[in-house]
Amino acid sequence: MSKVYQIEIEETLQKVVKIKADSLDEAIDIAQNRYSNQQYVLDYEDYKGVEFSEYKDEVTKEKKHKEMER
Repeated sequence: MSKVYQIEIEETLQKVVKIKADSLDEAIDIAQNRYSNQQYVLDYEDYKGVEFSEYKDEVTKEKKHKEMER
């Protein structure tokens, strides 16, 4: 008998940007602000990989754990 599975597909996009700053924390803040303001937009050219796995959200894990305790 067939069973229905929830499969999670997770893509990884990655871009390296150069930022002039006085500290690493400042550079990260600048990058986050620029990303939030859509100055950095990642697309298919920034693709690094994909992973497939069974989808397990926290609610599902918690429900299964409670069922096992009974």
